[in-house]
Amino acid sequence: MAVSYKKLWKLLIDIDLMKKDLCRISGISTATVTKMGKGGYVSTEVLEKICKGLDCKVEDIMEITEE
Repeated sequence: MAVSYKKLWKLLIDIDLMKKDLCRISGISTATVTKMGKGGYVSTEVLEKICKGLDCKVEDIMEITEE
């Protein structure tokens, strides 16, 4: 099992935001965004901040996939 944040990256494109905008809006660090870009695990607190910042649900930004 692996975590995929492809939905988040697509959402950012759809709403015309860059990763640096995501950091500013949600209050997360660039290191966290980099980690997510590599499919790394992040805390539920980070996911909550992103969802609040983008006004979306967790299933809108990530999914669990088979490797």
